[in-house]
Amino acid sequence: MQKLEVFGISKLRGQIKISGSKNASLPILAATLLSSKKIYLKNLPKVKDIETMISLLKSLGSKIKLRKKNLIINNSKQSKNFASYNLVKTMRAGILVLGPLLAKFGNAKVSLPGGCAIGSRPVDIHLKALSKLGVKYKIIQGYVHANAPKGLIGSKIRFSKISVGATENLIIAASFAKGITILKNCAIEPEIKDLVNFLIKSGCKIKWITKRSIKIEGVSQINQITYPIMFDRIEAGTYLIAAAITEGNLKIKNIIPKVIQTEINILRKIGAKVFTKKNEIKIIGNKKIKSINIKTAPYPGFPTDLQAQIMVLLCKANKKSSIKENIFENRFMHVAELNRMGAQISINGNEAIVEGNINFASAELMATDLRASVSLILAALTTKGKSIINRIYHLDRGYENIEKKLKMVGANIRRIN
Repeated sequence: MQKLEVFGISKLRGQIKISGSKNASLPILAATLLSSKKIYLKNLPKVKDIETMISLLKSLGSKIKLRKKNLIINNSKQSKNFASYNLVKTMRAGILVLGPLLAKFGNAKVSLPGGCAIGSRPVDIHLKALSKLGVKYKIIQGYVHANAPKGLIGSKIRFSKISVGATENLIIAASFAKGITILKNCAIEPEIKDLVNFLIKSGCKIKWITKRSIKIEGVSQINQITYPIMFDRIEAGTYLIAAAITEGNLKIKNIIPKVIQTEINILRKIGAKVFTKKNEIKIIGNKKIKSINIKTAPYPGFPTDLQAQIMVLLCKANKKSSIKENIFENRFMHVAELNRMGAQISINGNEAIVEGNINFASAELMATDLRASVSLILAALTTKGKSIINRIYHLDRGYENIEKKLKMVGANIRRIN
């Protein structure tokens, strides 16, 4: 099993080009199932979750050619509607094929999803919303057996809570439903906006009617298009925090700064100097880091996917800070490993109290999920000596060439078997 060795202390300097977004690519890949024509996708990240989704699409009958970071998908002969547990177990986004398969065939059998063990992530919000489009379903031995006897029929649907996955699934499904669908209380993450833009350019009739409401008029087919995937805002945020924690000086390129304005504002409050241009950010870390209280929230709030990373930075702050995790109920698993490195973090329900003025010590560490694994790298970059991070397969699910990118800006890091 592969591990990472990280040797501190590193002050990161140089520039990093941000990859395409994993979280935008996955629903767009699922949405290509609607098409019977060729779809060309550009700027796909080379990460494990994308490989898994491509394998899932191939198992459903998609013909796919991958050329560097560009993908050609041909679904003209795609005819299968069974998504097996073996392909869905490592990735919660696997459930996103349910909507397009129901829209296309009227029935589907899809395994309940897996992914990081950071919360229950129930799919009941997906299923209840789909049932309002005319879907009947049962869950048998870990599989969703779903069918729409009369096809999908447009409806007015209000999500019981804001859910990124359910919003994506319903947008895709409703694009082929008969009549008009109104979705209310939608998630509005940039990755959802990217999915909507992809579908509109494909010929779907979708319109935002309020901040969190969408009107979708169903169509019967979508067009052949070429579409570039947006940048990965979580990867960008991770490297911004890496610069702040190492007193670094980094240029983050291939991004749109306004998409991550919340993160930029928080880093400025903490004490980092952040300068923005059209497609790049320059950040200079400050030796003095100010404490702050943060709560995770749906976009445009602070993202749960950066909670572990910002926690590492707050361990270096001048005073006590707090982080409230409002998205997932089990997303503090990195705390035990950070405390082993010298952090003083206590948990009270969904709130973490982070003592400041910490100097991390090198250690052998165990990654528990995707974002927790990268938080351990950030902490290790500030230590004297060698840290070893185990179970980095989590890391490879969502970060493209992370050790190579960090090496290029001065980190002493290597992958070992």
